[in-house]
Amino acid sequence: MEELHTTRTELLQRRQQIDLAQQGRDLLEKKRDALLMEFMKIMGEVLGLSGKLRRTAAEANFSLAVAQAVDGTVNLRSAAMATHGEITVEITGTHIMGVPIPEVARKNVRRTALERGYGIIGSSSRIDEVAEKFEEELNVIIQMAAIETKLRRLGAEIQKTRRRVNALDQVVIPTLKEQVRYISMALDERSREDLFRLKKVKKTLEAKKAAV
Repeated sequence: MEELHTTRTELLQRRQQIDLAQQGRDLLEKKRDALLMEFMKIMGEVLGLSGKLRRTAAEANFSLAVAQAVDGTVNLRSAAMATHGEITVEITGTHIMGVPIPEVARKNVRRTALERGYGIIGSSSRIDEVAEKFEEELNVIIQMAAIETKLRRLGAEIQKTRRRVNALDQVVIPTLKEQVRYISMALDERSREDLFRLKKVKKTLEAKKAAV
């Protein structure tokens, strides 16, 4: 145990530190619980989007297989090479319980047949459907990325908050309580010694008085 000043001032300071540590732990527990609720809410969205992603991916692959069988690989590759562009996303920020959370703005990448770049006359409705299905899949992927980014940040903050709560509960507060117990015992022992000395002095004075 670290060396302590066994004084009443030190005792009061340690007790105040315990109160502050307990208040801090209570606040951190509330923060952790609020973050967990938000985490579970977002997790529900992720699970829903995961199912949607599986469905859109299956539909996109099926339409691709049909177009490849009917229109041929050459026509598909020609349309794919003619289709090009960039996908940009806007990242902003928000706060949940004081925690900065990145927000990826949802962007619809669906385009019309004219916007895709390949010739309408030389393509078929099957190739258009392939493009639509994969654009829809890409939309879901962007939504997933936006939510998973938020989920990872919340998860990291929950772990950090949990570690701080555990440190207060298992290390800081028990250590302070042990120090309070140690100081209290030392003060009690000192009080008993002082009382013993006073009694001894009183007895000595009474003996002297009786001898006069």
